[in-house]
Amino acid sequence: MSNVKVAVVFYSMGGTNYQLAKWAEEGAKEAGAEVRVLKVQELAPDSVIEGNELWKSTVEATKNVPLVTSDDVEWADAIIFSTPTRFGNMASQMKQFLDTQGGLWGSGKTINKVVSAMSSAQNPHGGQEATILSLYTSMMHWGAIIVPPGYSDSAIFTAGGNPYGTSVTVDQSGKMVEDVEAAAKHQAKRTVTVTEWVKKGNQ
Repeated sequence: MSNVKVAVVFYSMGGTNYQLAKWAEEGAKEAGAEVRVLKVQELAPDSVIEGNELWKSTVEATKNVPLVTSDDVEWADAIIFSTPTRFGNMASQMKQFLDTQGGLWGSGKTINKVVSAMSSAQNPHGGQEATILSLYTSMMHWGAIIVPPGYSDSAIFTAGGNPYGTSVTVDQSGKMVEDVEAAAKHQAKRTVTVTEWVKKGNQ
């Protein structure tokens, strides 16, 4: 049994990144980690959500998922983020959460957190890599240790070959185009393994 604590933090409008988060949870648990799956606060008004059936159903499906807090970030040894792309950047809901962690950052509590990220978009070149990189830029300021999947497993190629983090194309109906389940689980397991190395090195 690993002694690694993992927070899987996601934002999802259409359910894709929630599913990625659940696969990451499975992978991390298979690697022996203690896992919390957490969502960031929704910022869109209810009136907008009500007008989109897919968005509305995702809100309903995730209603019992706890909101992530600074306490969760402090608790975690590793954080796996999952966010859709918004014009080549992370969703504003995810950015807003990161922007409110100044207290933890200022007290040095984000240093040496192990982090990894996943993303989605509606077309193959819709900004998935840029979105993951935008999140990693914030993590550099945190002093975190970034763990990309690279090409460390054949599942990365099956999932489309993104070395930055698992990413998926989603069609207009909300269905994933690529098969990314194995890649997401592998990425989570790799994150747990590297976190174990980091923790052992700090002992």
